Amino acid sequence: MKAVVVESFKKFPVLKEVEKPTPGPGEVLLKIAGAGACHSDVAIFNDFESDPNGGLMEPPFILGHENSGWVEEVGPGVTGFTKGDAYLCYGPIGCGHCPPCTRGQDTYCENPQEVGFMANGIGRDGGMAEYMVAPARNLVPLGDDVDPVAAAPLADAGLTPYHAIKRALPYLDKGGSTALVIGLGGLGLVGVQILKALTGATVIATDMKPEAMAEAEKFGAVTVPGGEGQAAKIRELTGGRGVDAVFDFVGAGPTIALGAATVAQRGSLTVVGIAGGEFAWNFFAVPYEVNFSSTYWGTIEELHEVVAMYRAGQIVPAVEKYTLDNALEAYEKLRDGKLSARAVVAPHA
Repeated sequence: MKAVVVESFKKFPVLKEVEKPTPGPGEVLLKIAGAGACHSDVAIFNDFESDPNGGLMEPPFILGHENSGWVEEVGPGVTGFTKGDAYLCYGPIGCGHCPPCTRGQDTYCENPQEVGFMANGIGRDGGMAEYMVAPARNLVPLGDDVDPVAAAPLADAGLTPYHAIKRALPYLDKGGSTALVIGLGGLGLVGVQILKALTGATVIATDMKPEAMAEAEKFGAVTVPGGEGQAAKIRELTGGRGVDAVFDFVGAGPTIALGAATVAQRGSLTVVGIAGGEFAWNFFAVPYEVNFSSTYWGTIEELHEVVAMYRAGQIVPAVEKYTLDNALEAYEKLRDGKLSARAVVAPHA
């Protein structure tokens, strides 16, 4: 079968023929419907000099951690699946028996070295291929009335903002609350939709791209452009008090600083983006009693909830479809910042 393989760090991936996988005990073989191309994929092959996770994502492996597909075959001991049914795949794979894994939070598995990889598409073969093997417990049913190709980004671009926002809901459960979304890429635009669906907060959104802010406005956000006076304009929208919950979907030094400059006392500032920025904290750099935290992906329970929102029409990720033969073109555009929507590779389209 054809697959997009990252062969080493600091090397662009290749499209090549590999052996079709066979499901083992407790596993399901998916015929891939859609595989989303994510910025963290670009970090793997373009930014990292070596594995920052101690051997958990050592190449070579097939990319693709945002995957949907149809059941093709089940491994030994697997029941309850019908060939042809559509599922979304929860990417992270933990040991299955530590406390985080037992609550469905494989992202924070306490025994990652025992597992040997992080996720489908991150250390273990992912879905940028015609077929992929995944643990049966990681599959979330999509149903017959949704497009599984368009749903693929929900596995990360939907789940990651949902997890971050759900953690911060206590800061927004009051009249007159405000939320700020910094960075309106795939995750940020879905984040705006989730905030509008789950809260009554005024959602403020900011980005350097006018077209991205125009999209956020369609979902009900009030936008503030980047540049001079950005923080002051955002605070002005809150009556000078500051924002109750800030979500930074970039994670660069300037965006973290913007969050710190706009968050209210006793508010929440969550860094979701993985740009690797630094922030020089001191006692006076952030308002008092701010919950300053980071998040990573989400739980499988939350992915079920994300799918429920998608089926209800509450979140609609913007996608740009590619064939598997054109998957490398999608990654080139993603690397060069030339995508206006989530690139989704549909191998069987």
